[in-house]
Amino acid sequence: MPGWFSGDVIANKIKIHYYRTGGDKPPLVLSHGMTDNGLAWTRAARVLEKDYDVIMADARGHGLSDAPETGYGVEDRAADLAGLVQALGLDRPCLMGHSMGADTTAFMVGSYPGLAGCAVLEDPPWYDGILSAELRQAMAAELRARLVERKTKTLDEVLADGRERHPAWADVEFGAWVEAKSQVSLNALQVLTGLRPDWRETAARITCPTLLVTGDPELGALVTPELAAELSAVCPQLKVTRIAGAGHNIRREGFEPYVDAVAAFLKETA
Repeated sequence: MPGWFSGDVIANKIKIHYYRTGGDKPPLVLSHGMTDNGLAWTRAARVLEKDYDVIMADARGHGLSDAPETGYGVEDRAADLAGLVQALGLDRPCLMGHSMGADTTAFMVGSYPGLAGCAVLEDPPWYDGILSAELRQAMAAELRARLVERKTKTLDEVLADGRERHPAWADVEFGAWVEAKSQVSLNALQVLTGLRPDWRETAARITCPTLLVTGDPELGALVTPELAAELSAVCPQLKVTRIAGAGHNIRREGFEPYVDAVAAFLKETA
């Protein structure tokens, strides 16, 4: 991370750790997905830092940020993100998030109008229907067991598991991925067990220019073409870009077209 630096702020009454590329450039704040950390954006940040001051935050319960016992709903995470923007004195930054981070980003820009200039949402966890409490608990239990098992393994063993699960990822992706799995708090699993607001209500409150990046549902992407079309109707300022051949981890599986689409959008909205 040549030239990058890190720091902490108090946002929404907890410590939020962040990494920053710096420079007198427009600010771009990146929010990672569940069980990742801020440095999961390293590969993309290395490209985007030429034109932007990139800030990569560790979400609560992840990385080096605080892991309170409770408070993992999207409202809490959005308040954390808004607090980070305010604590750093950022002037209408663009916000970009993946999965859980995309949900956080969307809720933040809808709840704090005027605080962000634009938003990029990489496959947020939005889908039709409501998951039952039993299914949410089962999903959390499965992920908990996986995380607990990984915490008993060596870093090399976790790396081997990651390469097996994600053979299409570039080597540069795995360093932060492995580190994040050892850092994440089990408290963060509350993200899965709590009810989240209907995505239609969240999208309808977004007023800034927004790019939704989708992948292929057959490869694991969550946002279907049908849902993307409905989102466009609910949020007229939403632009949709589909990256073929990528699943839920779009930027890791379709890196070049992903970065090209994001860069073009950011240039348009600057």
